[in-house]
Amino acid sequence: MLLSLSVQNYALIEHLEIHFSNQFSTITGETGAGKSILLGALGLIMGNRADLSSLKDKEKKCIVEATFQVDKYNLENLFAENELDYETTTIIRREILPSGKSRAFVNDTPTNLAEVQVLAEHLLDIHSQHETRELEQQDYQLSVLDAIGNNASLLKEYTVQLSNYKRIGKALSELKAESETSVKEQDYNLFLFNELEQVGLKIDEQKELEEELESLNNVELINECLSKIVAFANEEQIGFIATVKEAKSALIKIASFSKIYHDLFERLQSALIELEDITETSQLLAEKVVFDPERLAFVSSRLQTIYDLQKKHQVATIEELIKIQDHLSSKLNRVTDLKDSILKLEEELKEKENSLNELAIQIHNNREGAIPQFVAKAENILAELGMPNAKFQFSLEVSDVYFSNGKNVIELLFSANKGTNFGTIKKVASGGEMSRIMLAIKSILADYTNLPTIIFDEIDTGVSGEIALKMAEIMKSMSEKRQVFAITHLPQIASKGNQHYKVFKYSEGDTTLSKIVSLTLDERVKEIAEMLSGKEYTESAINHAKTLLN
Repeated sequence: MLLSLSVQNYALIEHLEIHFSNQFSTITGETGAGKSILLGALGLIMGNRADLSSLKDKEKKCIVEATFQVDKYNLENLFAENELDYETTTIIRREILPSGKSRAFVNDTPTNLAEVQVLAEHLLDIHSQHETRELEQQDYQLSVLDAIGNNASLLKEYTVQLSNYKRIGKALSELKAESETSVKEQDYNLFLFNELEQVGLKIDEQKELEEELESLNNVELINECLSKIVAFANEEQIGFIATVKEAKSALIKIASFSKIYHDLFERLQSALIELEDITETSQLLAEKVVFDPERLAFVSSRLQTIYDLQKKHQVATIEELIKIQDHLSSKLNRVTDLKDSILKLEEELKEKENSLNELAIQIHNNREGAIPQFVAKAENILAELGMPNAKFQFSLEVSDVYFSNGKNVIELLFSANKGTNFGTIKKVASGGEMSRIMLAIKSILADYTNLPTIIFDEIDTGVSGEIALKMAEIMKSMSEKRQVFAITHLPQIASKGNQHYKVFKYSEGDTTLSKIVSLTLDERVKEIAEMLSGKEYTESAINHAKTLLN
């Protein structure tokens, strides 16, 4: 429910703050008095775009603030989804700065226009005679039947199931695409894997083979060098072992004289042991170093195979080749895993599809059951509104497509008079007829849903006084369960409001301003009398106004 509206520096409004009745309120005023400005301000609250032309004083910011009572609308989840602070008394504020920048707030929390629009459509429903697109939309037509057919819980479950169905379908498509790619690559990956596996690569093998190849290619030089070491060591006269032994014999004579000489002797002894070991090792290595052409050929071939694989896979080490081999193995195993996963997801998707179809059929059946109820109610209301021959026809088909609200394709046809063909409302209904049709539908929905605050903007254009009275009675009846506003030029409707507001313009210096005020009973009598006979209203008009108010 809209509790209050505050407007500053907007169009012809310098400052305005007004509180509203919780039932049926009527708003009147001369053409151009500012009723459209009021709707424009509410449009900002609903998330409409704003520009600098909206500012009365271009040097100051414009502020429009609306306060709503929302405790009956079950909007806690909506607030949570949009990360907004939930308050039973919620305030939406829009600001337009002189720079042209626009800001939006919900309960003093900065937010974006998209979130404001989502929230506001649960709080305000502004309908004018010329806004008929809503009734032409299939989703709206279905929503009317859903309200009457009590489909709310089924649609909620359907939405959850559809989300799961789409999620599984997307995952299945991705797996199938991956599987198709993997199958195409499988033969080549298998060839690469087998090629690496057959080689039997080992970590550090390359370094060992390269050292061995170096040795095999230099057998003569190695043998020569090792033999020289042995010869130099064992030469009888000048061999370094014999020489060191003589030095040792010399040092042993003075080793006992001082620790210094003893340590020197120990060092020489250690050196002798090391030299003897070097000589022995060199002798053994020299005996082992033989030219082995077969081994040379094997090592060369083995290394060449490794080098070729490294070049092929654009790597430099055996470790990297082993990683590639492991990755290829995973890819090959993945093909089998994908097949199993695809089969599992296909079964899961089929289950979800069956559940969705069951829900869609229940939703469809409830909609079909709601059609005769809607038709009877709507035709009865339209008969009261001067359209006794108005008839509706529905075509409700089940499609193969999963829409966001079921599987139905709907078409609503209308005929206003006997002997006329049925057609879409947009084509066959006049503006006045469309107004009455929308009022009838809103009236029906009022019995089934917690509709937001409804504002009827001059939907009474082109109707007679008697029909206007009927329209007013319907709107007043609707207001027993929710807040209803009617912006009207007809006294018959203005008189039926629980509260009556007047919009007017006035001059202040060189400035024209617009204002809205709540009328007292006496003021209402005068306003309705003016609506009946003009500014120079008569006593008869006064009496007529009182009669209407009674």
